[in-house]
Amino acid sequence: MLENYFPILLFILVGIAIGVLPIVLGWLVAPHRPNAEKLSPYECGFEAFEDARMKFDVRFYLIAILFILFDLEIAFLFPWATIFKEIVATDAVKWFGFAEMMVFIAILVVGYIYAWAKGALEWE
Repeated sequence: MLENYFPILLFILVGIAIGVLPIVLGWLVAPHRPNAEKLSPYECGFEAFEDARMKFDVRFYLIAILFILFDLEIAFLFPWATIFKEIVATDAVKWFGFAEMMVFIAILVVGYIYAWAKGALEWE
């Protein structure tokens, strides 16, 4: 019974080797010549003049999360669009497929209106 798990073990070992081997080879082969200039912080040609741990406004994160949310919801439209001709061609599925996508789009629009009404899309 254990021989059935051998391909899985082999797959895991090859995956670990592919991930770890380049890092180890780079560490072994790369020249190690650190100096003050290489170790200094670099920011677009200027010396770092602020703390790297400065606070960001929450709106950056809110806009990013909303973008990811609506972007992923739009990505769900592509599989439906690719089989749209087959959905329309089948009488038994035609109205179900259409109604299902309209419910999905309605939920997407309600979420967009809610975010807009709460002011999540406004930038002052």
